[in-house]
Amino acid sequence: MAPIQPLSTTLPPLICGTATFNIQYNTNISSIPTNAIVRRALDLGVRAFDTSPYYGPSESLLGAALHACSARYPRSTYHILTKVGRIGGSEFDYSAEWVRYSVKRSLQRLGTRYLDVVYCHDVEFVTPAEVLAAVQELRRIRDEEGTIKYVGISGYPVQLLCELAELVLRETGEPLDAVMSYANFTLQNSTLLSGGIERLKRAGVSVVPNASPLGMGLLRSAGVPVGGKGDFHPAPGELRARVMQAAKFVELRGDKLEVVAIRWALERWARDAATVGGVGAIGISVMGVSNLEELEETMRVWNSVLDGLPVPGRKIEQVEAEWSLGRRTEIEALAAGIWDILGDFKDYCWASPDEGYVNIRTVKGVVAEMPPLLEVKEDISKSSRL
Repeated sequence: MAPIQPLSTTLPPLICGTATFNIQYNTNISSIPTNAIVRRALDLGVRAFDTSPYYGPSESLLGAALHACSARYPRSTYHILTKVGRIGGSEFDYSAEWVRYSVKRSLQRLGTRYLDVVYCHDVEFVTPAEVLAAVQELRRIRDEEGTIKYVGISGYPVQLLCELAELVLRETGEPLDAVMSYANFTLQNSTLLSGGIERLKRAGVSVVPNASPLGMGLLRSAGVPVGGKGDFHPAPGELRARVMQAAKFVELRGDKLEVVAIRWALERWARDAATVGGVGAIGISVMGVSNLEELEETMRVWNSVLDGLPVPGRKIEQVEAEWSLGRRTEIEALAAGIWDILGDFKDYCWASPDEGYVNIRTVKGVVAEMPPLLEVKEDISKSSRL
């Protein structure tokens, strides 16, 4: 039974991503002020958080942070988006048994009785048949248990995401609620717009969130992030070198590459992806931050972007609107210079998965040594616990 309300009518257009609550992007998780980030995000108007079991302790840290904010922000005031299927770098399990276990574990870690959106995580690493089976199991949980509201898929290759969305619609008669891609609408690569949106719309997808507008940290003046797992970024050396040239080009003009990249992606996606956007018909972006300074800067840019858009119900002073439109012109000019530097690497996509990838999980389902799960007995929207 499909949801009565389309996800586009309920999901906010800016989502706080918590993949950064993990050693992949940071060398020391304990140095990340997760509670303060979540509390400040809520205070600044953020009403959705994206996480995954694959992001190490992210679900537990997010759950604890939301618990700390419960007196002021009950569960009904925000959305939680999480995922199933990806266990490790080369370990995936999309079996119905694992999907059930993963959902229950996420509910426990996040301290909630329901999840607003659950994605099948990084669908390119398994077969289409496995994706279809996992989607169907998530929908069964949605319909019979009520612990999931909306179901989607996430991954990197845009064309494969489109093919899977079409497959789900064709085989089940019901479209996916959400399809999220990452690093595919950035200053470096805009294929999610050019090659994805129209096909996903035809497949009936309600929303298409754009994650990682910095290309997993590629578009930074300091270079790609190196966390506790070392240099994980798939970008080749020549692309990295072009990005460093672009960073110098921007710096000579009094700006920073990451500031330009964030502003360009947030603004363009908000406008160009409106037909697959969230509340207010604004294209949805997922932004991850590792500290309060990054959060404050992101929200400053986001609010300035909104100043230049015709957002229903939002009062904008003329001087703010004029500044926003002027900044848009500056950013577009810098973007054109960056694209000249990128050359053939504009719209370059790296392979996902890598050649020779093999799923190391040979036995699917919940193994005997998995710890038992505790039942979540209280609805946090009616409790002071979270």
